[in-house]
Amino acid sequence: MTTRSATRPGLVLLGAGLACAAGLLPAGLGATAASAQPSTQSGTPSQARGPAQAAVALPRIGVLKAGGDALVKEGGLSASWVLEHDGVVQVALAGDRIGVLTGDGRAWVKEGGLSTNWVLEHDGVKQLALSGNRIGVLTADGRAWVKEGGLSTNWVLEHDGVKQLALSGNRIGVLTADGRAWVKEGGLSATWVLEHDSAMQLALAGDRIGVVRADGVALVKEGGLSATWVTENTVVKQLVLAGDRIGVVRGGGAAFVKEGGLSAPWVTENLNVLELALAGKRIGVLKVNGEALVKEGGLSATWVTENTGVIDIALSSGVD
Repeated sequence: MTTRSATRPGLVLLGAGLACAAGLLPAGLGATAASAQPSTQSGTPSQARGPAQAAVALPRIGVLKAGGDALVKEGGLSASWVLEHDGVVQVALAGDRIGVLTGDGRAWVKEGGLSTNWVLEHDGVKQLALSGNRIGVLTADGRAWVKEGGLSTNWVLEHDGVKQLALSGNRIGVLTADGRAWVKEGGLSATWVLEHDSAMQLALAGDRIGVVRADGVALVKEGGLSATWVTENTVVKQLVLAGDRIGVVRGGGAAFVKEGGLSAPWVTENLNVLELALAGKRIGVLKVNGEALVKEGGLSATWVTENTGVIDIALSSGVD
């Protein structure tokens, strides 16, 4: 999955029965929403993938330039950039899929090579999320919609009153306007579980769930949805999860990453960081001066300058 999920600082970017009982969801949750904006196919209709199947691609790096151009490269860190779209405000990567959110609120997704056709997925969108064969959008009215399978499958309304949407594997997470973090596991109509009630950011990866509390404390749990929270760091403005790595950007702009168990030691990765991204064995940072840097391998690998004049960075391992 893309590691970003609209978590960059400054971006505004459970059973259904439980949530309905709490007054958070409409009674029709879990039903396909025929009234949602349909996908508009620009090319050959994509074939639906299995419930947990995602196509494999080379590792990818995406950057959003200050002028709104979204660029993506695949393969090595020195591969050539391809211009994917202009007028963009968010870029997302997962497996062989690329997604962009344009300034007019339209979410576009393509799958396959870097030069395949775009499909219009939804309009009126303020956040786009990708993971495996799932696509999620958060619309301007605070509704979280998710689809599973091909690019032209139907949308399912997951939750309303949402300010952040997160996807990973067969898990869906939402952070509601009242600071509650909810996660479900399984099908699109699975039951929501309340994970935390005072969160300002939610992160998902594999069997890990992370939140940044309103007081800046970052917590992560591993295993089932009812596992115990572990305090990871404090004064945190961004939390990122990927595989067995955890990353944070603290209030002063220092980026730290740990690898292994939840109690592994932190390694200082970079300073003056605006945004951190993780995928596979790659770490990416967006510096406050607009430089996008990526390293590959161990936590002490050498940084490579990927681009400048950047306002957003996204990574994909190619199998997420």
